[in-house]
Amino acid sequence: MTTSPGPAPDDAFWTDVDRHVVRYGVPFVPEIIAGAAGSFVFAESGRKILDFTSGQMSAILGHAHPDVVATVQRQVATLDHLYSGMLSRPVVDLSRRLAASLPDPLDKALLLTTGAESNEAAIRMAKLVTGGHEIVSFARSWHGMTQAAANATYSSGRKGYGPAAPGQFAIPTPYAYRPDFTGPGGELDWRRQLDHAFALIDAQSTGALAACIVEPVLSSGGVIEPPPGYLAALKKKCEERGMLLILDEAQTGLCRTGSWYAFERDGVVPDILTLSKTLGAGLPLAALVTSAEIERTAYERGFLFFTTHVSDPLVAAVGITVLDVLEREDMAERARDLGTCLRDGLLALGERHTVIGDVRGRGLLQGVELVLDRETKEGSDALGTAVTRRCLELGLHMNIVQLPGIGGTFRIAPPLTSTKEELALGLEILDQALDETAPAFLGRAT
Repeated sequence: MTTSPGPAPDDAFWTDVDRHVVRYGVPFVPEIIAGAAGSFVFAESGRKILDFTSGQMSAILGHAHPDVVATVQRQVATLDHLYSGMLSRPVVDLSRRLAASLPDPLDKALLLTTGAESNEAAIRMAKLVTGGHEIVSFARSWHGMTQAAANATYSSGRKGYGPAAPGQFAIPTPYAYRPDFTGPGGELDWRRQLDHAFALIDAQSTGALAACIVEPVLSSGGVIEPPPGYLAALKKKCEERGMLLILDEAQTGLCRTGSWYAFERDGVVPDILTLSKTLGAGLPLAALVTSAEIERTAYERGFLFFTTHVSDPLVAAVGITVLDVLEREDMAERARDLGTCLRDGLLALGERHTVIGDVRGRGLLQGVELVLDRETKEGSDALGTAVTRRCLELGLHMNIVQLPGIGGTFRIAPPLTSTKEELALGLEILDQALDETAPAFLGRAT
């Protein structure tokens, strides 16, 4: 008797996905990923895929960095997890190291797991310290999916979940490529935009403003960089109203933009800094860092943020290793150098492809906005999707941020350990994907 062959292993995998895996926001990449090393991920099919997003913008040292692997192997066999009220040397050492990397008065750290969690803790602390509850953030913000972080997120994910907490205010994003307040030459007049924004905040506030939370470069919002001077003016607006300024450097912190922290460019020190993603280099580690004065006030008022994995020693040890590598390899300088190489290559693509409307960003966080027409700046979700799909077929994983009513912006964030040859390979694949895909979209609407 003969038996019929069962389903192919890949078919069985995707059947299990359909039956058992909750879909949580984006379509799954149609590859079964079996491994990763450096700047590449490897599929079970044998395909080698260049990772231009550093995983979820997190693997800043590439995948399976040998120093991180060694730390995990050593630490997991020694001390991995503790009761949250216990402290270990890795936790205290990482807190001290973070403080040493930052300007005064940012001296006190709380170690957590995700960016949403660190933003949650920051907003909770700001409310307790100021006595207010009103939170201001950009209209294209992304700060996470937990309650307070999601309330301060406007780029997506707000519809269908019922009312947000009272006192949530959005201000216009200083989006130079698509300016709303313009000067005589059509350029973004961000000072007038910011004055108008806070006039509206003042009109709506009940007198309980607690904090403004922003990214120094909006990543999920489309790689939008506030102009020089903007953060300093924003800090002054906050100080005038007794608000704390929270800077979310989940994606920009720790050398990615060419300096240790993106806020350094503007000479502004936040009241609270939040870190994640890059701090764990792919492992779940995040931090809140603030001043001794703010921490003391919060403590005296009963600050509570007691979670299962607060101050876990395993990931704290990894964070120390990440800082070691960043310092030893002078990764800030490397990000500046590679960022210039990447940006020059993207600008060269812009000269070849009219669908590239704008190239923007800093260091190894670059954005490429696609348009159907450079004059009207008309976008196309379908164009971005098609180029992304073709890049993957050619061996390049790209992340396209779909902006409502605008189109798409590629968010390019390779590991800081990338080589110039790997960047050149990614640019070559993107060039080919645009060549093969874009002509079908030109001259017609979305």
